[in-house]
Amino acid sequence: MHYTNWRIADGYSSAVRPVLMGDVGAVSAAHPLAVAAAQDMLLRGGSAVDATIAAQAVLCVIMPDACGIGGDLFALVDDGIGTSAISGAGAAPRHGTVCSDDGANSITVPGLAGAWASMHARWGTLPFSDILARAIHLAEGGVMVSASMAQTVHTHAERLRANGAASWSLLNLPAGARFVQKELAALLRLFVQHGPQCFYEGDVAAHIVRAVKAQGGALDAQDLAAHVTEVGPALSVELGELSVMVQPPPTQGVLLGMALRNFSRMGQGSAVLSDHLAVELTEASFAYRDRAGEGEALLDVALQVDPAQASRRGGPRAYLHTAGVSVTDRNGLVVSSLVSVFDDFGSCLLVPELGITLNNRAGGFTQGANAWRPGARPVHTLAPALLRSPQGRMALATPGADGQVQTLLQLIIRMQCQGEDLATAVAAPRWRSQGKRLLMEEGHPSQAGLAAMGHDVLPTTPGATCFGAVVCTGIDMAGSPFAVADWRRNTWAGVA
Repeated sequence: MHYTNWRIADGYSSAVRPVLMGDVGAVSAAHPLAVAAAQDMLLRGGSAVDATIAAQAVLCVIMPDACGIGGDLFALVDDGIGTSAISGAGAAPRHGTVCSDDGANSITVPGLAGAWASMHARWGTLPFSDILARAIHLAEGGVMVSASMAQTVHTHAERLRANGAASWSLLNLPAGARFVQKELAALLRLFVQHGPQCFYEGDVAAHIVRAVKAQGGALDAQDLAAHVTEVGPALSVELGELSVMVQPPPTQGVLLGMALRNFSRMGQGSAVLSDHLAVELTEASFAYRDRAGEGEALLDVALQVDPAQASRRGGPRAYLHTAGVSVTDRNGLVVSSLVSVFDDFGSCLLVPELGITLNNRAGGFTQGANAWRPGARPVHTLAPALLRSPQGRMALATPGADGQVQTLLQLIIRMQCQGEDLATAVAAPRWRSQGKRLLMEEGHPSQAGLAAMGHDVLPTTPGATCFGAVVCTGIDMAGSPFAVADWRRNTWAGVA
């Protein structure tokens, strides 16, 4: 298969959400309020990183099931010269003796606050008093509990109560009520006064350790104080004139690179064949998930697939959570990012003085090289991507855990191999390999063809959570920022 340049169609009277062209910048994010916060930063002259942090902070306030200060952040930041990878994720407790996928012993050191500090130090221009103002306002004034949030709370109420969150006001709020978060607002004000790095020391760290200890966890003050945000080069997958930048270890972003590189070696064929090969390459790449720490070396692995028959080997799992933000500014700084607490509400362990739940990222440990051990970091599902070509640069990210690699693979193939314009490719029906079955949005044109090739197809409601929600911004070769948002979930886009 040959990878070509992407294409942006005229958005006038578009039947799908069009690509928006901006002046000072563009943003795409998991919620309209996050988009508004980012636009405000761009209009004040802030950088794409300022706008990204502002949007992420709002998401931490309005989507505590998906992300939060107690979670992690991964980002790719491209300045037109190179692409840096920010790994905002911490390790398991160094003195831990047991690992769980829930509760106090599922927590790794939260990396989001440290990542904000590192990103802002390198690329920020506005003060945190400006950047976090909108999130603080929403936390203090309250945000409406949506019907979906109320349902999520109901679903996980037992987990929350079992892990020390029984006092959290969110548990007793019906849909339509306002969720006020005074403690979270106070934490964000501390970030304004002392910088986000204060999360790992002093009273903030003491509150975290006390809450974890009360539930029998091993995370201690030394674990928090020792945390370091890693910033280094992204992994680059060269596909002719196209370079796809992916997150290095500890994420599984390399699996996307493996699938794309192997897809490029396949012969040109029909749309059904392309989908079949992409499914098979996805499942073949996930056999290497536990070895994702090998990073770039895996890009040379030749994945074995049958071009005529489904293997049904499975591999990808059913986790669904996370929230995406992508921002581009007029100076050409492009950001692709994801924030997450892993499962809904993470570990469900509440730190009451801070108004946050902590992640359960230790649930990502598996076996082999990714087996749990004290002080180790698990392979992460968060896998933002960034494309570079003679046409410009484009940031892509989506929630969906193991679905992230699959969604971005489909999108890139549609744009770069099948010639679909960006907006059409984002809106198109999707599939997801999960538990040896192939979930497909009803109406997918390849459904019958893939079933005939032996895939165990499960028709699924279009827009179901499992199919992700792409956020995308970029800058074209003329220097104009652009953005497009998926129609799925609450994803939105805006320009300034």
